[in-house]
Amino acid sequence: MNKILIANRGEIAVRIIRACKEMNIKTVAVYSEADKDALHTRLADEAVCIGPANSKQSYLNIRSIVEAANITKADSIHPGFGFLSENSQFAKICEESNIKFIGPKSEVIDLLGNKSNSKELMKKEGVPVIPGSDGSIKDLKQAVNVCKKIGYPVLLKAAAGGGGKGIRIVNSAEELESNYNIVKQEARNSFNDDEIYIEKFIQNPRHVEIQILADEHGNVVHLGERDCSIQRNHQKMIEETPSTIVDDKLRTKMGNAAIKAAKAANYTSCGTIEFLVDKDKNFYFMEMNTRIQVEHPITEMRTGIDLVKEQIRIAAGEELKFKQKEIEFRGHSIECRINAENPSKNFMPSPGKINELNLPGGNGIRVDTAIYSGYTIPSNYDSMIAKIITYGVNRNEAISKMKRALEELVVDGIDTNRDFLFDIIRNPNFIRGNFDTSFIEKEMLKGAK
Repeated sequence: MNKILIANRGEIAVRIIRACKEMNIKTVAVYSEADKDALHTRLADEAVCIGPANSKQSYLNIRSIVEAANITKADSIHPGFGFLSENSQFAKICEESNIKFIGPKSEVIDLLGNKSNSKELMKKEGVPVIPGSDGSIKDLKQAVNVCKKIGYPVLLKAAAGGGGKGIRIVNSAEELESNYNIVKQEARNSFNDDEIYIEKFIQNPRHVEIQILADEHGNVVHLGERDCSIQRNHQKMIEETPSTIVDDKLRTKMGNAAIKAAKAANYTSCGTIEFLVDKDKNFYFMEMNTRIQVEHPITEMRTGIDLVKEQIRIAAGEELKFKQKEIEFRGHSIECRINAENPSKNFMPSPGKINELNLPGGNGIRVDTAIYSGYTIPSNYDSMIAKIITYGVNRNEAISKMKRALEELVVDGIDTNRDFLFDIIRNPNFIRGNFDTSFIEKEMLKGAK
């Protein structure tokens, strides 16, 4: 690969550009009119404006992005996460335009992007899945019958869903019809696809995902787990590796299941298989993300493997340079997502100008961000502005370093969730590893309503 266009913005665009520079690969940044002063446009070798601030006219505009690649003679496109990263049509157009899409093949994205179809595939391959409907639900009558069979509570989920959208908990038959119609509408509005499916609601689970790498030569490895249970409205806030509930035996079982899942889908590139783990340590396939994850740095800190560089090497047709037995897991790593939002005002977004900025540093601390002093955060995009990642020889040290890092962080001019995150990592139950996906609602927001 000689030149990669990054079809994204913010910290992930900066992260990819840095990896490319270290690999001596030229880069092209694309940007909207709202991002003309963004850091990724300054760091890349070239930068092309692809449209107005509205993401539909810029970062989701396939035609403009492909044209930018052709004009700059970029031979590859890295989609990052979000936006078009899991859009099979985009991947297919790249393939047809003789531009290498740094990710899996379009048909694989298509297969795994439909949550009900991917669940059926995993069931056939013997990967544990959550009890639920066989594929998508055709009508309300079928929904009633499925719920009777598996029992309440259940989850209604958009088949093409992601990012926590198109999901509703239904606790009884009386709630089914209204929620069924709501989820159908949410799915139609968010994904232009109103297919939904039903699965048993696993109460108070842990959300544990397995990172995999798969090359085009049939080699697949897993890089351990990440615990993403600290989340609000299905949006992750803090991630860590290893998980406090995963021992070596369970890690091996989950890792083998993840590798089996990737092979079943003929997957290539970097990917993540997400599982729910119940109180008895039974785990169930939830979905597969066909892209780099926001939380990938904690896996890099613990394994020493650069996931973005591996993505690029795999896309270039290279074989993985390491086998499963050669991957070493060391220490503990935690990531906190810094968002421009006000937790005391129901997490209301807080765009605006950064007047003063101090980023934490020191041994065992990494900050992935695209903000700088004087930068104005636009109101058009996701509120995440930085990720603070800490590494320690054990979990206590990683937590201590995160406390220090959050104390050092100064972002003056806007509101952030820094103090909210600080309260979480000081919480006795978090420190003991005693939490699940309901932690924030139970521990942090119990008196806020």
